[in-house]
Amino acid sequence: MLHLAAQMLRFRKGGFTATFVALAAGVAILTACGLLVESGLRYEGVHQRYDGTVAVVADRDLTLSTEVLGERESTTVHLPERGSLPASLVRDLARVPGVENAVGDRSVAVMAAAAPGLPVAGHGWRSTALAPYRTVSGREPRSDGELAVDTRLAGRGHVRPGDTTTVVTAGAARRYRVSGVVEAAGADGAKAAVFFTDAEAARLDPHPGRVDAIGVLAAPGADVPDVVAGVRRVADGAGATTYTGGGRGLAEEPEAAGARELVVQAGASFGGYAAMIVVFVLAGTIGLSVRHRRRDLALLRAVAATPGQVRLMVLGEVGLLSVIAALVGAPAGWGCALWTREQLVSRGFVPESFTVRGGPLSALAVTGTVVAVALLSAWIAALRTTRVRPTEALGEAAVERGPGGRVRRVSGLVLLAVAAGLTGLTGVTDGETALGAAVSMLYTFVLAVALLAPWINQGAARLLAPVLRAVWGDSGYLAAANLRANARGMVAVLTALVLSVGFGGAVWFLQDNLERQTVAQHHDGTLAQYALTGGAGLPASAAERARAVPGVVAATGVRRTAVVVQNDLGAQSVTAQGVDRQGADRTMDLGVRSGDLADLREDTVAVSVTQARAAGWRLGGDARFRLGDGTPVTLRVVALYDRGWGFGDVTLDNRTLAGHTVTGLDDHVLVRTEPGADAGAALADLAAEYPAGAAVPADRLTGELAQDLAVGAWLNKALITVLVGYAVLAAANTLVMAALARGRELSLLRLVGMTHRQVKRMVHAEQAGLLGVAITIGAAIAVVTLSSVVGAVAGERVPYVPVLGWVTMVGGTAALALTATVLPIGRLLRTPPVEGIGVRE
Repeated sequence: MLHLAAQMLRFRKGGFTATFVALAAGVAILTACGLLVESGLRYEGVHQRYDGTVAVVADRDLTLSTEVLGERESTTVHLPERGSLPASLVRDLARVPGVENAVGDRSVAVMAAAAPGLPVAGHGWRSTALAPYRTVSGREPRSDGELAVDTRLAGRGHVRPGDTTTVVTAGAARRYRVSGVVEAAGADGAKAAVFFTDAEAARLDPHPGRVDAIGVLAAPGADVPDVVAGVRRVADGAGATTYTGGGRGLAEEPEAAGARELVVQAGASFGGYAAMIVVFVLAGTIGLSVRHRRRDLALLRAVAATPGQVRLMVLGEVGLLSVIAALVGAPAGWGCALWTREQLVSRGFVPESFTVRGGPLSALAVTGTVVAVALLSAWIAALRTTRVRPTEALGEAAVERGPGGRVRRVSGLVLLAVAAGLTGLTGVTDGETALGAAVSMLYTFVLAVALLAPWINQGAARLLAPVLRAVWGDSGYLAAANLRANARGMVAVLTALVLSVGFGGAVWFLQDNLERQTVAQHHDGTLAQYALTGGAGLPASAAERARAVPGVVAATGVRRTAVVVQNDLGAQSVTAQGVDRQGADRTMDLGVRSGDLADLREDTVAVSVTQARAAGWRLGGDARFRLGDGTPVTLRVVALYDRGWGFGDVTLDNRTLAGHTVTGLDDHVLVRTEPGADAGAALADLAAEYPAGAAVPADRLTGELAQDLAVGAWLNKALITVLVGYAVLAAANTLVMAALARGRELSLLRLVGMTHRQVKRMVHAEQAGLLGVAITIGAAIAVVTLSSVVGAVAGERVPYVPVLGWVTMVGGTAALALTATVLPIGRLLRTPPVEGIGVRE
């Protein structure tokens, strides 16, 4: 039977081509997602500056435990502001047996005027021993007015020992004399380096008494595993993490941990969505392909083939196709992963050092999964024919079966009820919980439609019969009869079309709604006319000086950050901002619903209504969370506001954030002036005193926010496009297969008197009816999903749907369906009916 299966592949190219395309595309998509996950898990950054260490102690993530359904579960969150360590821990680690030296490394945010486009970090001179760096020319810095630069900065900025260069740090431009040029062996890190004296680095560091990381150097001849074990014991006691081997790169490049988390989460989540869609598509495509061959399989049964032999032949066909599809799809998936990596790097999602690694493990796992799904679908599809007795097989093949059994109907109704329940859950939850419930609701709706599709098709055919007959006459009558009789055969087509419209419309337009809500809230809530910006941030004194400008009524320094909030589902990063409480209510309108923003102090906090509901906080009560560097705080809630999307879900006093952000500087200063006051020139002069400073219209901040959101949304929209594209491909596949399988039917109709034009009108009427049902159901699913989640996360019951976007989606689906049907039918109609009636199905 396996030999016969191979022969079948040669003589049934149409149906097998559709199955092959579905399999190969599924393997490619899942391989790309698997490679992203595998590459993310393997990615550990670059440890150039710590290459000489045996271990690095740092605080880069936070692990919290939560009780879920009576069991303790741990959640690890990347710290948005990278944690720091007490300087006293350096002495403790230096006393570990076998440790030659422990060096505290401070990482100071700087910008080199000689090479403004080059990312640079400042460090103390003692940290050069961790690489180790060697002096290429000149000497180490010996006074606070000197610094050494690495070869990258020296080459890009054209500086050498003896030159004077400007470095922007702590919100001010400082002149330093270049004492020397150093370099370290190995690959370049993500940032160039400048080295101050240790005293100057400590003075510039916004975290007094703390260090960014501690590098441990082993004594000659020491047993490295014992040294690492001793270091780990001391670090664990201090609540820090010990990084060894390649993992030292995660300590050197804090952004590497964030990039790793992003890639793994994106690949895993979209891989899960893709897997569900692939299951839908493969089950429908393979099932339809086998169904169209019922006469062949029935004939084999009639000439004494056993049920096992027929099933083995079908499984052999699908197995051979799966192997060929894997050989094509796996390399295509690798290419997609490489392209995705380039896009992620160019848009700033991941560092340049991120590479696509692995492959065999992902390809094998994906291939095995796809083959298993394909074989299971083929087995289920072949069971019906092989269970029929040989004498009844041919008759059974000629008669259309009923819509389905009771189990299918009950399962579909149960899933429909579950989807309705998830709609209610989405409406009463917030944030990530609402988004997760919405996605689950979307897939549950689609699965319910797939199970109930035969009855949906039958009911729609009866309902549309008068309309089709009124528009298309006798051809419409035949179209309605075909839709009613072939209700079960059109299950795969209906499911694919509903998936395209429902999934694409819901997820794509949801992203548009979240972006639009964020930009609108920020625009409506910004009361200031001007904003002061700086190339490397602004010191707190900038807001104070802005208030002294004639005509200025309020100036507010704003720091963008994030905090870590623990809830029943684990821990997550939440966007936050720090503000000067003085005049904050005059430069920004957060949409305060209760409480007073004027009560914001060092020990208080204002939160969005959405975040308060999700975390269980209330006005006047305590809010417990952790700042971006992991520091736990308990603050009293003094205000609840609505515009969390535009300004962040948590608003803190800037004094609360002092020493807990990487730069310790304000991102910008919002300035409000008196009506009619002309303070623009004075503010511009003030901004010019700060490096790369400028006074810009406040609306420009909203425009920059919109651009940042568009960049951030690119990854989601790109992956959504791939998934919807696969669903569209499935729809085209199933439509073409269904059309090509009607050769005998159309020839019979022409032989009994129907004209070429009448047949075409009948097909057009069928497609209009099927498209109308699919688009209506898909649009209904999309609208319910959008309304539920937008109402939950943004408080609006009517979602925003761009007219052009909706017309494009619906029109594109309709054009695809018509093209995928009209072209194959046109080909069939060019065959003389006498010849067509003798062609096998």
